[in-house]
Amino acid sequence: MKVPFFDLKSQSLSLKNDIQSAIDEVFETQQFIMGPQVQTLEKTIAQYCQTQYAIGVASGSDALLLALMALGIGPGDEVIMPPFTFFATAGSVLRIGAIPVFVDIDSDTYNIDPTKIEEKITPKTKAIMPVHLFGQCADMDPILQISNAKQIPVIEDAAQALGSVYHPNSSSTGRRAGQMGNLGCFSFYPTKNLGAFGDAGMVVTNDPTLAEKVRLLRVHGSQPKYYHKWIGINSRLDTIQAAILLVKFRYLEKWTEARQRHAQKYGELFQDICSNVEALKLPAIQYQNRHIFNQYVIRVPKRDPLQKFLSEEGIGTDIYYPLPLHLQECLSFLNYRQGDFPVAEKASGETLALPIYPELTEAQQERVVDRIKTFYRNHGMLWR
Repeated sequence: MKVPFFDLKSQSLSLKNDIQSAIDEVFETQQFIMGPQVQTLEKTIAQYCQTQYAIGVASGSDALLLALMALGIGPGDEVIMPPFTFFATAGSVLRIGAIPVFVDIDSDTYNIDPTKIEEKITPKTKAIMPVHLFGQCADMDPILQISNAKQIPVIEDAAQALGSVYHPNSSSTGRRAGQMGNLGCFSFYPTKNLGAFGDAGMVVTNDPTLAEKVRLLRVHGSQPKYYHKWIGINSRLDTIQAAILLVKFRYLEKWTEARQRHAQKYGELFQDICSNVEALKLPAIQYQNRHIFNQYVIRVPKRDPLQKFLSEEGIGTDIYYPLPLHLQECLSFLNYRQGDFPVAEKASGETLALPIYPELTEAQQERVVDRIKTFYRNHGMLWR
């Protein structure tokens, strides 16, 4: 039995007729740029994230870039972020001439460690950019406390976390990813929980001034047409992508719940292995957060040989992320070295993402875990 890491084809085929109808509607109107579906999607995402505003943009990377631009961050400014994340988090900062300042991560959640932020703040610090990695919110309360005390804005990199909820308890339903900071940034890359048929992104905020600035910056800073208030970029969300996302949004909660069930099933299947292979650790959920499992990432001994073995058995996996940002060749000018962020470096050498898409079957999950058991049994690390 083969188990692909992603299975986008099954999902798309199940929605083929509805998606085709949505695309046909765009073709009939010929409003390919900023058509009415874009505004409808913006209202839908704003309501879902419990924010006042949402602005559709061309990609998740552009969402981060536009958020930084809206805050007026530029050359020489510093932005605090984790080194264990996708490159776009740092790349967006570098594109405007600002400097990423890294802070190590929490060993359980892989999100930025709030206890290490304050020591990195300088007079040049102009933003804090926590990443809600793999579908779980970063520990935002202490981050927001620092933000309020130091008057430093927060940009949430929520590219992997649409629908995640932070810190629910008996008296509160919690707060959604994207609504807690000054701006929240989402990606609709095809492999996200809500994925387009190409690149697409969204910026959310409760600040009307920031919302208006992002709205103008995505169209070259122009309002009215040919009159430019700011120097912006071309980052408009295509109408076709918005139409597709509106169809898929109707199923988002159902898909998220399926991912959560798969995560629970993995936990049951891994029980015997975890009790025997001490270094194997499953995803940790902090504060009973609503984790949406954009990825299901485990920490394992002998990670690279295990991945090779699983590939030979027809099981797809991926590594998020094999080299932390501070050790990337193109960032060598920042003068970080091996050992500067030991928690992130250790995670880069031990984490492995398993299949977690909604269409995954129980039999496929059993196959994945059975093969992992076989690997550790063959290496003398599992005796039953």
